[in-house]
Amino acid sequence: MDIFEGTPGPGRSPVGGHCTKSGTTRFVQRHAQGAVPEHFRQSRDGIRLSSIGLGTYLGEPDDATDLRYEAALKLALSLGCNVIDTAINYRFQRSERAIGMGLSAALAAGLISRDEVFVSTKGGFISFDGGWPMHPDEWINETFVSSGICQPGDFVKGHCMAPAYLRHQIGWSRRNLGLETIDLYYIHNPEGQLAAVGAPEFARRMRRVFEELEAAVDRAEIVAYGTATWNGYRRPPTASDHLSLEAMVKLAREVGGEGHHFRAVQLPVNMAMPEAFARPTQMWKYEMRSLLQAAMDQDITVFGSASLLQSKLASDLPDEVRLRLPGCDTDAQRALQFTRSLPGITTALVGMSSVEHVRENLVLTALPPLDPGAAAGVLR
Repeated sequence: MDIFEGTPGPGRSPVGGHCTKSGTTRFVQRHAQGAVPEHFRQSRDGIRLSSIGLGTYLGEPDDATDLRYEAALKLALSLGCNVIDTAINYRFQRSERAIGMGLSAALAAGLISRDEVFVSTKGGFISFDGGWPMHPDEWINETFVSSGICQPGDFVKGHCMAPAYLRHQIGWSRRNLGLETIDLYYIHNPEGQLAAVGAPEFARRMRRVFEELEAAVDRAEIVAYGTATWNGYRRPPTASDHLSLEAMVKLAREVGGEGHHFRAVQLPVNMAMPEAFARPTQMWKYEMRSLLQAAMDQDITVFGSASLLQSKLASDLPDEVRLRLPGCDTDAQRALQFTRSLPGITTALVGMSSVEHVRENLVLTALPPLDPGAAAGVLR
């Protein structure tokens, strides 16, 4: 049976393979003249990732936005960006599909090879198919409950982490993206369930999540997995939605052994939300550390999201901040330069739904990041 049978999205044949060390090395070599060496960072698997990644959260769920994302992706790939981030719920699955169409076009044109590009997506939030259905509750019941994929108690405010649901969503995402294998699959904002179901039940659910994702790795549907959060890793241990990175890694080791595939986390990191760098929210070896410190200690890759805080940091920065970020021409570049310069950040993700934004942001590929002291000085 076709692995994509019964799933929505474009009907093209899936692209095999995944991002590799040799592929990304080739990508880096091809962009050696236009990008400084520090633009590319190495993950624990030896994969070379661009310090700026294309995000796909914002925009209307319409054809015009789809086309802009496709064009932005093609240009970003040509200018030295090989990290693409999306989620099944972004724009009612349309962001995944736009990325899939853009990748297909770039591959057909010989612009890139599959093994040169790192594609991540997320699952957890209920996503309708292309737009709001006339009767949302009926659609959810017919799609997930009546079909036996989920039980009503699996849902927490439009979020679900049941194993069969995740298996279903991974299939949909692979179909939308047109890829046999996703490089990194995140559980999307799991901390939203923690406060609702309590710590013991949350731990039970996360164990089942990791078991399912390790099985997805075995099936070659994903290469690795992680958690993409908004509050969880930024909040203090006393908060009801606090996530412990140490506990996540420990759970992954219990489920998958020393060779587990929990490899990355994603969280907001920007000048207005610097907690990952500036606040000790994580316990590691009986000491409180920042998330970035704890992640480096545990060999976990960190992707910074909301680098421009959804465009709020793209203008009107104080003059004293501008002076601490030399070499940049715009406030958007300055905000992005801050995030990509923080020690422990592998890639700063930024929404780029137009070629104009891509050109502006990827000017930074030719600019070295700030040294750690100068990056910290921006917050003073």
